[in-house]
Amino acid sequence: MDFALTDEQRSIVEVTRAFVERELYPHEEEVERTGHVRPELVAQIRAKALAAGLYAANMPESVGGAGLDAVTLALFEKELGKASYALHYTGVVRPSNILMACEGSQREDYLLPAVRGERTDCLAMTEPGAGSDMRGIRTRATRDGGDWVIKGTKHFISHADEADFVILLARSGPDRNDFSTFLVDLDAPGLAVHDGYRNVSHRGYTNSILDFDDVRVPESALLGPEGKGLELSGEWLGSTRLSVAATCLGRAERALALSTAHAATREQFGQKIGKFQGVGFKLADMALELRAAELLTLQVAWLLDQGRATDADIAMAKLKATEMLAMVADEAIQVHGGMGLMDELPLERIWRDARIERIWDGTSEIQRHIISRSLLRPLGG
Repeated sequence: MDFALTDEQRSIVEVTRAFVERELYPHEEEVERTGHVRPELVAQIRAKALAAGLYAANMPESVGGAGLDAVTLALFEKELGKASYALHYTGVVRPSNILMACEGSQREDYLLPAVRGERTDCLAMTEPGAGSDMRGIRTRATRDGGDWVIKGTKHFISHADEADFVILLARSGPDRNDFSTFLVDLDAPGLAVHDGYRNVSHRGYTNSILDFDDVRVPESALLGPEGKGLELSGEWLGSTRLSVAATCLGRAERALALSTAHAATREQFGQKIGKFQGVGFKLADMALELRAAELLTLQVAWLLDQGRATDADIAMAKLKATEMLAMVADEAIQVHGGMGLMDELPLERIWRDARIERIWDGTSEIQRHIISRSLLRPLGG
């Protein structure tokens, strides 16, 4: 089994790493201090990402994206993941790949402008009463003549405050599995965007509350087949969960590098602290867990490229990487002592940011449910 990167993969990793260090790291302190990313800074990073060929890397070449395979995309996401989430997700945009379901005029109105960086999307599934259980969604789309009328509330909608349109999952029929997906412009009459909640994780990466008060959209707003919204969303969730795993690898690698350098230079009791087993063994465990999570994530990406990845495979990668990051971030602070909790270092941010990874895009409990179900079902359990 050959684990070596191709020349192309090495080049993408090097270019992305240089971009992150040059264009993103310098702005992290400002984002943490102010809690937002200035619009002019977003525009600046996007322009440079477009020029560097890093924009829409997750989208196929057939629509103007970079067309990265899953393994290369995971390596790309890992490098971006080292930086502030707000900076790399609002600046180096990866449009929701659910947009590949666009047909006809939708391609010119939504898909292609998103790939070119002219428009940005946000995805609205979560509601106050429906998180992991999407069948609990109450937002409803009802036919009215040749239109659909949408009523309901979504929350925890990432970066909706600066998006141009929303990809909406709504109940569209009487059956409990009857959901459809819609493309709705954020300036549509009846759609209100409210500030969301203050979040301890990922400062500057905003969430919003969306209220749909009888928002009327044409039949052409329907994305994909009517009644197949859950299936369409399920395809999207697989790729985003793997992306979460990959970005966690990047932050853990940054935390480990800082901890190793500190342990090799900090002196206490007449010797470098890395020579004490209490510190050295922490570094060993951090490196071990990071390596295991990275190999699992890349293996699942490889399976995805082969068309063989299952929901359980993706769940394993997301679960392992997110829980590994929590452990590495916590131990990194312990290695640094009091300074680890000061904002002069990125460790306290990485520690705070790590907490949300075990919740969004499916909690750790949901991932364990998916994995255990895949083990028991073949045996009738």
